[in-house]
Amino acid sequence: MNMNQDILLSPEEVAKEQSRFIVKVYGWMALALAITGLVAMYTVSTPDLIITIATNKILYFGLVIGELLLVGFLVGLVRKLSPMAATAIFIGYSVLNGLTLSLIFLVYTAGSIASTFFITGGIFAVMSLYGWFTGNDLTKLGNLLFMLLIGLVIASIVNWFMASPVLYWITTYLGVFVFTGLIAYDTQKLKELSISETDNPDGYRKAAILGALSLYLDFINLFIMLLRIFGNRR
Repeated sequence: MNMNQDILLSPEEVAKEQSRFIVKVYGWMALALAITGLVAMYTVSTPDLIITIATNKILYFGLVIGELLLVGFLVGLVRKLSPMAATAIFIGYSVLNGLTLSLIFLVYTAGSIASTFFITGGIFAVMSLYGWFTGNDLTKLGNLLFMLLIGLVIASIVNWFMASPVLYWITTYLGVFVFTGLIAYDTQKLKELSISETDNPDGYRKAAILGALSLYLDFINLFIMLLRIFGNRR
């Protein structure tokens, strides 16, 4: 949508477009979470499959690399992709994530996984509402969180080799802070984006999918960090 079109929109029309867009974003996010959950439960209930993933490091890291490639491909080339291709990549990513996340069922009890999921959902709802309704500009917070996220990734990679309990808990609590904040920041960013593609159906759908991906990643990563804290190990 160009600037002239923005000017012609009344505040009521802007609010309506914003609501319509965020409902689509949440819809795609909910679908991805459902697919990830179903794939994870199917995998853990199939002994041969879960044992193969758990014992074959090459396969596991191949799945992780595949996830990273799909996310990078979707974010980097979204403008060149058709809406159907963007949707397929997004769904494919949620499937691969379900395969890798299935391993948490081998580490934590099903009850603690379920309770942590609901805790994550509650935090997500509160922070998303804050990001949507706050009058504060969260741009500076977003920049800080992005820098912390880079540090978190580097520290996590380092600790993969060091296996330091102290660094493990530092990254865990830092991760909770980072992804909790990103939920609010990304939601506010989506609110601002919501009316930019209303005159372009293909761009509108792809923008909704990218928005769903960002919130999906925030949710999943926050869930993993909280599971480290609240999860009961087998």
